[in-house]
Amino acid sequence: MPRPPRISIPDTTFHVVQRGNNQARTFFADQDYALYLALLEYACRRYQTQVHAYVLMTNHVHLLVTSSLPEGVSRTMQYVGSRYVAKVNLRLGRTGTLWEGRFRSSPVDTDRYLLACYRYIEQNPVRAGMVRRPDDYTWSSVRINCGTRSSSLVKPHPVFLALGSTARVRAARYRQLLDEGLAQQTVDEIRNSVRSGLPAGSDEFRQSLEASLNRPLCRRRPGRPRKEQKAASRTSDLWE
Repeated sequence: MPRPPRISIPDTTFHVVQRGNNQARTFFADQDYALYLALLEYACRRYQTQVHAYVLMTNHVHLLVTSSLPEGVSRTMQYVGSRYVAKVNLRLGRTGTLWEGRFRSSPVDTDRYLLACYRYIEQNPVRAGMVRRPDDYTWSSVRINCGTRSSSLVKPHPVFLALGSTARVRAARYRQLLDEGLAQQTVDEIRNSVRSGLPAGSDEFRQSLEASLNRPLCRRRPGRPRKEQKAASRTSDLWE
């Protein structure tokens, strides 16, 4: 069955996931993580895209991004993905891809899910059992959003800015939200949305996107899952 067309709407925030091919590693040393972030920052400037939150896991990447260009997110991911693979392959003397096909993305309802997606992304290493606290993990935006590190890559979303009148107040409020964690239902909803490529949010949000795209955005009828879907549902948060 053909894949549904990707949702591309300017000034819409997306939760993006790019996974390693066959669940294999995509980052092999600290310099690889740093390279990916440098390429991402360059691509964001080039394609008018802003990163609000990120985490680079060992075999996949989560990003929360907004672009003012209709194809800005896709162009950003294509640029970073291809340049990153070329440079890592050259360094390691390897060939072939590192990524699993095209990246996945889900539009985020900023009224209901924006801050939840921030936390979902930055809590990923904790859910995976890699660290005890989000800010124990080096390769995420959590220290930036909590105000303990500066960055020219990460740009606060307007909803994040609404947390307080100063950077200190915003960081403290966000830290409180981060420590509260996420309900499992919210985790499941965000995860299912990015898997399917459908909006994470209210019916009103979905309907507004449908009006912009002039096509329906709904889940297909439930049926017997394919074997690979069953296997995917059993993978750990290290993969999600």
